[in-house]
Order: sequence, then C-alpha cells, then structure tokens
Amino acid sequence: MKNKLLQSNTDFPIVDAHQHFWNIEANYHPWLRDDPPIAFRYGDYSAIRRQFLPNDYFATVSPHNVVKTVYVEAEWDPTDPIGESRYIADLRRETNFPTVTVAQAWLDRDDCASVLEQQATFEFVRSVRHKPRANSSHKDSAPGGMNDAKWRAGFARLAPLGLHFDLQTPWWHLTDAARLASDFPDTTIILNHTGLPSDRSDEGLANWERAIKKLASCPNAMIKISGLGLRGQPWTVDANRTIVLKAIEAFSPARAMFASNFPVDSLCASFDTIFTGFRTIVSDFSASEQLALFHDNAIRIYNME
Repeated sequence: MKNKLLQSNTDFPIVDAHQHFWNIEANYHPWLRDDPPIAFRYGDYSAIRRQFLPNDYFATVSPHNVVKTVYVEAEWDPTDPIGESRYIADLRRETNFPTVTVAQAWLDRDDCASVLEQQATFEFVRSVRHKPRANSSHKDSAPGGMNDAKWRAGFARLAPLGLHFDLQTPWWHLTDAARLASDFPDTTIILNHTGLPSDRSDEGLANWERAIKKLASCPNAMIKISGLGLRGQPWTVDANRTIVLKAIEAFSPARAMFASNFPVDSLCASFDTIFTGFRTIVSDFSASEQLALFHDNAIRIYNME
C-alpha cells in the first residue's frame, strides 16, 4: 500500500540533504563571480549567478514541506574556508536555516589541521567536502587525489573531530572511494549526486551500477540521490527511474537520501518536478521506507536530532 502521507505535499516532511545559499554581491564565490564562466556540466549557468537566500529557496520549494536542510559548501573563496562558516552562522541566526552544514576544507593543504579544527567548533558543521582531483588510474597517487598520502593524512583527521566526509567524484573513481572507506571505517562517507551518472547508455549505466555497488559494500558509505540533470534534456521520471531505484537497491533504503542540489539543479527542472518525480518513483515503497528516504535518514546521518 502506498504511503498516505504522499497524497499531500504540504503534510509530508522533507529534509533537503543537499542545497546551497549564496549572496554573490557580498561574498566571493569565484565560479559565480569571475569571468569567463567555468565549463559546467549543465552548460550555461548564468541563471544562477545571482543571490539565492532562504527566502528565495522557500519560495522555490512550495508547496513541498521542507522542514530541515543540509547546506553544502558552495565553492566560496578557497583562501577563506572559515569565512563561509561564519557567514552561515550569521544566516542561521537571522533565518534559522540551514539546519546543518557541510563545510569547505582542503585535505591536502598545509593548513588542513587548523581548518578542520576550526570547522569542528561550529555547532552546526557535520561534514566537510573537498572534491578530490580525478585520478588517471587506481594506482595514481598524484597530489590532490584519493590515493595521495597527504590527502589521506588530512582525511584521517576527520573521525577524531566527529566529522563526516561528503564525496563528489565521478563514478569511475569509486574503486578508490571504496578503498578509502575500508581503510577508514570510522569515517562516514556520503557520496554526492548519485555518483554523477551522466552516461545514460546501457554500457554507461552498467558500469555506474557496478561502481556504486562496490562503494555500497562498505557499511560506512551513504548516497545522496540528486544532481541527475542532463544538459539540454528535461528532468523526467522515465529518464531517472532506473538510476534512483538502482541507487537505493545498492545502498538500501536505510543509507540513501533525496536532495535537491538547489539552486544548481533549477537549471534542469523545478523543485516540484524533481521531488514529485522522486516520490512517484518510490511510491510503491513502504511508508517507513519513504519517510526514511525523504526525512529520517538525513536526520540520523547528519545528526540533526
């Protein structure tokens, strides 16, 4: 039987496990301020190079009942990662949002220890994100990648500080991620944007599925189902159903979360299109599983209780 809560958008509680705010007039986000714009997987992103604050976000999500959010670092000035957390602290005092955050940290920088220690002092910081450099092979240990000794030494500092790690990397690097998860079993790794399954060919999806299953075999690995847009194509249930269901199958309904990636994914579809799509795809799941995917897992994993 389908979950009756899903009959009403305004009643069903959602924790948006991955979203951003920014005020680019007041704060420096290089990718949103500098010209020329960077190459971006969704193509032209000029529409989001503007202010996006809690009032803008909640105007966007209506009529869905978003009760808590996870703010993820928004590529703020890389020379001042603590400045972003201070800004979010002010935003939380003014608006009560976001609920918790994923902070910026550079695991292979000389100031890594100091930055992580400072980020951990903010009572709302739960995790950090540093997008590792793409490795050319599984034996590649060049600086900035998941096999780099200095990067891994920074990663080793997370668990003692009670910090998770949000991992954004293409699926073909998930063998390295699985090795990382196995080597550091006390650190929760949260895979962002479903492992970026941009190749929707049969072969591409088969390779993506094998990769996420490898990471999912590590009990300390979680997945955020988001970032499924494709350049120049509409976001539809038919286009994304298989990916959503395979991700949940690999990680189980207890280790997966839905997220919007807004405002970035507004380039692909409305919040309503995406979340109504997610809810349609899992409408045959049990009521408790649906609540876990949309709410309870994010509360537990990001310690929002």
